[in-house]
Amino acid sequence: MFSEEVLKNVFPLLEGEDLAACMGVCKQWRHIASDDFYWKCQCAKKWPSVCKRTKPPTGTYYKMFQTFSKRRLNRTLPPPRLSFEKLEFFVDIWSEDKPVFSGLIPGLAMETGVKALPSGISNVLRTHLGKPDYKMVVPAEPRFTIPLNQTVSVSMLVGRNDSDKVARITNRSVFEYIDRSSYRALAFEYLDLSPYYPFVSGIRAWVSLLFMDAEDINDGVLDVFGIQLDFCDVAETKEEVLWLLDMLDWK
Repeated sequence: MFSEEVLKNVFPLLEGEDLAACMGVCKQWRHIASDDFYWKCQCAKKWPSVCKRTKPPTGTYYKMFQTFSKRRLNRTLPPPRLSFEKLEFFVDIWSEDKPVFSGLIPGLAMETGVKALPSGISNVLRTHLGKPDYKMVVPAEPRFTIPLNQTVSVSMLVGRNDSDKVARITNRSVFEYIDRSSYRALAFEYLDLSPYYPFVSGIRAWVSLLFMDAEDINDGVLDVFGIQLDFCDVAETKEEVLWLLDMLDWK
């Protein structure tokens, strides 16, 4: 066991991470290293101006160092305020100016997704849908086809069934890119977020039409069996998606 005087002379010379490690050695070291004087020394190295106050702004220098000395990564989100059971999605798809699909999709259906993928889809698309990033996929009921030589667009609104609030996700966004290797047609639009988040921008909503692996594609026709919504730029879990939807500009 080291002399207490030796420890008191050594601890101020340590870096903060090493001093924190010393607190886990034994009760004697923890008792001595808990003295806020040593943590004031650590804070003085990082933020000398803080030590000009008679008391640290966080109550103790130990708390200040532990809270602000390192950037916190992978923070756990609090539980979202929205749930899928409180949401409903309004989806309209046009080929030129002719509506080809119009659906009112309950939020729980978006959350559950397609339980059983149909036979006849490509292995690449099957692999894509099996990836762990969070995607909302619903069957296109009824199924529909779209010609490749026409402009196809999608509008999507989301409503809250616990209030009269509605928010826009896309507004006649055009499916400009067709990924023939994964059998998807993709459209995107930048989200309109609430003015309460003025410094958040550039987040896209992606809508994909999922089509069958069929000979019709060579004839210029896509046989659509599913519709996918995701926010893969920023949201990869259900909780992140719900928080993002909560940030929309609800009217």
